[in-house]
Amino acid sequence: MTTAQPLDVQPTPLALLLLGREADPRSERGVECPGDLPAPSDPDLVARARAAKAELGDRVFVLGHHYQRDEVIEFADVTGDSFKLARDAAARPDAEYIVFCGVHFMAESADILTGDSQQVILPDLAAGCSMADMATAEQVAECWDVLTEAGVAGVTVPVSYMNSSADIKAFTGKHGGTICTSSNAKRALDWAFEQGEPRQNKVLFLPDQHLGRNTAVREMGLSLDDCVVYNPHKPNGGLTADELRAAKMILWRGHCSVHGRFSLDSVNEVRERVPGVNVLVHPECKHEVVAAADHVGSTEHIIKTLEAAPAGSKWAIGTELNLVRRLANRFASEDKEIVFLDRTVCFCSTMNRIDLPHLVWSLESLAAGKVVNRIQVDKETEAHAKLALERMLALP
Repeated sequence: MTTAQPLDVQPTPLALLLLGREADPRSERGVECPGDLPAPSDPDLVARARAAKAELGDRVFVLGHHYQRDEVIEFADVTGDSFKLARDAAARPDAEYIVFCGVHFMAESADILTGDSQQVILPDLAAGCSMADMATAEQVAECWDVLTEAGVAGVTVPVSYMNSSADIKAFTGKHGGTICTSSNAKRALDWAFEQGEPRQNKVLFLPDQHLGRNTAVREMGLSLDDCVVYNPHKPNGGLTADELRAAKMILWRGHCSVHGRFSLDSVNEVRERVPGVNVLVHPECKHEVVAAADHVGSTEHIIKTLEAAPAGSKWAIGTELNLVRRLANRFASEDKEIVFLDRTVCFCSTMNRIDLPHLVWSLESLAAGKVVNRIQVDKETEAHAKLALERMLALP
């Protein structure tokens, strides 16, 4: 009988990244913390967070994205969506440290918009965004080559969603484009189509195909036939030169892993389960979901809609579960019934990597004079990305 030999099985790079170990500078996923995290079971975590934040005082400004856990939101100085938080950080030039409880691309945007003397901290470098990872600088440069060969690059304006890496924002700035949010996507597209010769322009929309399609079709009167999807994993994006020439919207094949889970079945099922329900979804959802909903809007729009809703109304919300649950608790006293659109639990897994132990560790490190997990965009990338952001800020 032969003795079984141990298998020489090594974790894949992706597995290490998902575990929060190792590093990939081209990815939104990151590395393990260079120190010992407090145990999640530590009963003193809340007190430790309060003490470290108090010791830092006005030197620190903590930003909390709407999708963060309640335990983290408790310590945020301001809450909001990604762009609002980046602007809030820029409005606090005296804060030495910006602790961004969100994901990597958000911290990059904050670094771009804040002063050189300020340092942006991401409590867990493994807090990334799968959508932002779906468009790399190399892939987008190759796409531009494809558009050039098809003879349409000269009439194509890139419009990139805020949920993109600094490299993609920089590409957008270099090529005369602008950034958009889910709140101002129509304004950004209107601006893009007004550049150059009337009725000749095209838009390359990065990296979320659903926001681009929903805005173009629902709000601008374009048809689904005006839209094509560029797949970076296929030769020439899976498109012919004639298809590129005929298209008005060239949509990058990217999506949000949370909003992409909602389906038409989700909408139909919740209408049967909750009679009289209003379905309110984020524009990152699939087109058929948005078409079947009663209301569509950004995270801030969702919150404002529920604030204005009458007592006794019923709502099914198609966005991240942490926010939906927080809104349900907030408006329960006003007799507003708020449920999650789908029966499947749907947290943003990477956003949820920012937890109380990571926040405590980062705050205590800063209080001890040690800067950890700093997010810093190089100056050339920052200059081009800032140009694209400034074009957005100048939109009417």
